[in-house]
Amino acid sequence: MRDPNDLLEEGDGLLLVDVQKDFCPGGALPIEEGDEIVPVLSKWIKAAQAKRIPIYASRDWHPLQHMSFEGHGGKWPPHCIQDTDGAAFHPELKLPDNTVKITKGVRFDQDQNSAFDQTGLAEQLTRDNVKRLWVGGLALDVCVLTTVLDARRLGFEVHVILEATRPVTPEGGEEAIQKMREAGATIVSESLQQMPKR
Repeated sequence: MRDPNDLLEEGDGLLLVDVQKDFCPGGALPIEEGDEIVPVLSKWIKAAQAKRIPIYASRDWHPLQHMSFEGHGGKWPPHCIQDTDGAAFHPELKLPDNTVKITKGVRFDQDQNSAFDQTGLAEQLTRDNVKRLWVGGLALDVCVLTTVLDARRLGFEVHVILEATRPVTPEGGEEAIQKMREAGATIVSESLQQMPKR
C-alpha cells in the first residue's frame, strides 16, 4: 500500500470535501460506508502535518429552509443545517487547528456543491503556493466531482484518493470517475499509486 508520505510534496494541498456526520451512516443523508474514509483521510492528515502540507476542509452549512431541500424546490432531505450536530465534521476526523475551513451551501438562492463555488478557495490556494491537490471526501459523484472539475478548470493538478471517497450510487461513482479523468484529474488508489485507465 502506498504511503502518503511518499506522495506528498512541496506545492501540494490536501482537500477534504464535506466529511460531515450527516453524510455518514446514521446521518440525515448517509452515504453507504461514508465513515470508512475517515481512517484513510486520517493517515493523509498525519502525513500532511509531518510534511507541512496545508490542509483544507469544506463543509455544507445550509440554512434551515435551503433551496436544495425537499419541500423547498430541491431533491435532498434536509442535511448539514447550520449549527446542528449533523453539520459537524466526523468526530474521528482529527483536523489540525490550522486547517483552512471552507463553508459552502449558505446561499438562499442556489446550491454550492463545489468547494470553489464563490468561496474564494482558489485565491487562498494561490496565496499558499498550492499547485497540486490531493482530494477525498463525500460524495464522490456530487460534491467531490464538482470540486475536482472546478479545480481542473482553474488550472490545479488534481489527484483523487479513491479509498478516501464514496459515491451516492455505484453507477454515479463510475460516471464521476470518468468525468474527472476526462477533465485531466488522476485517480489514485493507495494499493496502486494510479488506477489503470479503462
